[in-house]
Amino acid sequence: MVKCCGLVADKNEPVPLKSVAVDVRVQGHVATVTSTLLYLNGEERPLVAVFVFPLPEESAFCHFSAKLGDTEVVAKLQDKQKAREQYDDALSSGHQAFLLEESDQSSDWFQVNVGSLPPGESAAITLVYISELAMQADDALRFCLPAVLNPRYTPQEMDSSKMATVPDTLALSAHLSSPQPISKVESNCALEPLVYLNADETQATVSLSSGHVFDRDVELLLYYQDAHEPTAIVEGGQDSAEPGSLMGDPLVMLSFYPEFPAAVTSTLATSGEFIFVVDRSGSMDCRMHSGNDAKMRIESARDTLLLLLKSLPMGCFFNIYGFGSSFESFFPKSVEYNQYTMDEALQKVNGMKADMGGTNILEPLQHLYSQPCIPSHPRELFIFTDGEVGNTKQVLDLVKLSVNSHRCFSFGIGEGASIALINGLAQEGSGHAQFITGTDRMQPKVMQSLRYALQPAVKDISVDWDLPDGVSVTTLSPPLNVLFHAKRALLYAQLEGESSGNPEGSVTIQYNLLEETVKNQLGFCLKPAGDTGETLHRLGARALIRSLEVEERAGGPEAAALREKLLQLSLQSGVGSTHTAFIAIHKGSGQAVQGPLLRRTIPTPSFRRSGFGGPMAMCSSMGPIVPIGRMSPRPPRSGMSEMDNPETFDMEGRAMLDDEGGFDVQDPLLQLISLQKASGSWEMDSSMAKVLVKSDDELAKLMPLGADKAVWATTLALIWLYGLRLEAQDEWQFVAMKAASWIQAQKVGCVSQCVQAGNALLGCQVQQETLGL
Repeated sequence: MVKCCGLVADKNEPVPLKSVAVDVRVQGHVATVTSTLLYLNGEERPLVAVFVFPLPEESAFCHFSAKLGDTEVVAKLQDKQKAREQYDDALSSGHQAFLLEESDQSSDWFQVNVGSLPPGESAAITLVYISELAMQADDALRFCLPAVLNPRYTPQEMDSSKMATVPDTLALSAHLSSPQPISKVESNCALEPLVYLNADETQATVSLSSGHVFDRDVELLLYYQDAHEPTAIVEGGQDSAEPGSLMGDPLVMLSFYPEFPAAVTSTLATSGEFIFVVDRSGSMDCRMHSGNDAKMRIESARDTLLLLLKSLPMGCFFNIYGFGSSFESFFPKSVEYNQYTMDEALQKVNGMKADMGGTNILEPLQHLYSQPCIPSHPRELFIFTDGEVGNTKQVLDLVKLSVNSHRCFSFGIGEGASIALINGLAQEGSGHAQFITGTDRMQPKVMQSLRYALQPAVKDISVDWDLPDGVSVTTLSPPLNVLFHAKRALLYAQLEGESSGNPEGSVTIQYNLLEETVKNQLGFCLKPAGDTGETLHRLGARALIRSLEVEERAGGPEAAALREKLLQLSLQSGVGSTHTAFIAIHKGSGQAVQGPLLRRTIPTPSFRRSGFGGPMAMCSSMGPIVPIGRMSPRPPRSGMSEMDNPETFDMEGRAMLDDEGGFDVQDPLLQLISLQKASGSWEMDSSMAKVLVKSDDELAKLMPLGADKAVWATTLALIWLYGLRLEAQDEWQFVAMKAASWIQAQKVGCVSQCVQAGNALLGCQVQQETLGL
């Protein structure tokens, strides 16, 4: 049977999503997102419709409602089992019912069972959730509304004209509020001018320009002044909540950025075990984006591995795994990094293809965790994947068990990477998560994570509160187990009790870095500023719910008590959990539905990348006519995504290799980096001359008298990087640091002459100090 996505009729004719309206309300580093989606059942019989959509892992889902004609029903949060029973009872009585619950396979997937939708009936579904905005390398906060509602691939047997289509109409507006002034808002789509609502420019509104065609992801980048300044926002308790409860007490959200000494951030580490785990499933043979110049995902991964291998410090250890339905490693165990092992690894990287079937990440992780760690070489794990798995929670539990032996840095490639998997890997592995979507380049994001991995691990992190008498604090966020230089950390805490005197408090973050004790202190006022709503309370509740769910999955005698605590916390805060579900019932005529019911899966727009994720990419098969009942997302078999099966989907385009099977490197930057030795040096040869667009004679003629050829070549490479490719410094920073260190280790006296001659040869004016020499 032909597989379809979207709301479809008997002859596979799609019933498209009619319109989308999105309202975004930003408060500092978090946002409340209200999305309304209008659907219409154009079939001649009732159907059981199921919306399936993903959410960011850190989001708090807090509202679901549906409007049928002039009647609106609002869902209530209940115990999941009771909600399911009420849903079945309502349908059997002929009533309209809606059920929303979290997927058992992954916490970032929700499904909405819409019950019986009569012929010709429209349903406007409104979803509200709150989430943290991810911070980019340039300190921008990023919000993304993806446009893709179709599957990532078109099966060979399906006419692409039968796919669910993206609606033309999109209304999106955003209200911004921040403790710091709002500098600007940028977007990849046309915006109306930013309108400030107060004199200090801490509140503003912005919206899409009229006539916007919803044919691409809508991205908003929010810039605040003094973005690295620590802040504290206090939100008052709710009058209707029970005094002393989480929702009844004030809550504070802390945002701060550790600042490490320059001696830590400007030098190369000389130890570490670096393990790169790369997805080689069929979906990696897709393009990075829809542009004409887009590379294949596997090709971009190969370029990234080239850059990583060239950036590693001499004397460290490394290995590379490829995985799909099965897995393989380049070496039986991690090997020492030197010229020989680097060359051998690069030769194998050249031949990497997206030819390993599905996405089963559990087995390679089990294998590498079984390998003993190398003394004095901290293990740093880098995981690259473009998909999702059916056993996300099992994978994350495995990573958590090994958290004391490694740090995990994860990368979601393309529009379908699971936010729960990518963020969960980094969170449970004390690392950092990155998402590469749209026209994003993989290399700068990966090198940012390498900078984190080369930083020494922060130890003995503590959070100490100094509050007035009568006030105590309960931390809702998981314990801080990882800090990186200039990387934001958010912390939620419940403030209990009252003080009749001083309303000021402070918090101190203390940690050990290279045997030195570092302290960061932030003072704040305990009194909330006006009516601040429930945004921070719900995110704080979500943080606590996720921590309790991890404890519950571990089992033990406390599991039953944890379940009850989870249930009560979820119901009290209105935030969904694994034990609760939203249910709404519209009582109609009370007559049982006549005739067969069709079950349809309807994908919705989602927010599924860093901060708000990439587009939704789940496709369920169109099933036969079925009786009324619940429907859960079908887990991919053997832990792999159906979209990664190369036998099912048409894979167009292959990663381009040259005639010898090596890198088809057209970018001069990658050409230059590919010539660097493991030590950090370059050799003076024809390949080097070709990259510099000079002849062999020109390079030899201008080389200072008595200069070493390798020192001359390495100096030229540094001048070329700083003088001609400075905009890509994030990508070649460690390559250049290795080169400068190598030159200094040669202890030669002609460096100044080489720099002067190199500038003349390449037409640059780079200072010797700039090169690190």
